[in-house]
Amino acid sequence: MVRILIVEDQKKTAQFIRKGLIEQGYAADVVADGREAESQAQTLDYDLIILDVMLPGQDGMQICRNLRRLKVHAPILMLTALTSTEDKVKGLDSGADDYLGKPFEFNELLARARALVRRHQGAKPKLRVGDLELDMAAHKASRDGQGIELTSREFALLEYLMTHAGQVVTRTMISEHVWDIHFDNESNVIDVYINFLRKKIDKGHKTQLLHTVVGSGYVLKEQ
Repeated sequence: MVRILIVEDQKKTAQFIRKGLIEQGYAADVVADGREAESQAQTLDYDLIILDVMLPGQDGMQICRNLRRLKVHAPILMLTALTSTEDKVKGLDSGADDYLGKPFEFNELLARARALVRRHQGAKPKLRVGDLELDMAAHKASRDGQGIELTSREFALLEYLMTHAGQVVTRTMISEHVWDIHFDNESNVIDVYINFLRKKIDKGHKTQLLHTVVGSGYVLKEQ
């Protein structure tokens, strides 16, 4: 599951970006200043940081330098209305990986985010457990050659389970990696999605792959 940190003090802009990313199946967290960003980026393993330059207190370029000094290696995409060549050079020299001027089209932000995440994660063309296959590049799932229709959230959940195939994953682990920091751990949403996924990948197959480990969590494996 791709996890993205958005550092943006303009609430409307931050929620616009977060909503769009979540609709694409990403987990997205929002913080409003540099101190929060530095703390959050050291606490959680992000695949991308989207960082606004114009922030209260420290600006984005200083935050970027601080993150690199703190050994935060996640790619950083800077957002700013300052779009001169000199500003772009300053942003990239501070440790950013890409630079997008405001205003921007969300599709361009998404394309740049995907490119940075791919570069950071390296090639992960396909995941396989038994006859279940997840094609990361095509964003498609199949079992025994038959396509499986998945929602963005189901795809993200299956990706996490397949990445940890053979390991028991707890509800807490799933909530932290497939949902986001705003997720309510008391809800039964994870159990509901596990049931959705089990029906889609196991129904009609002799070998069941998705198992419940009572009192612990779930595991995806061949019996």
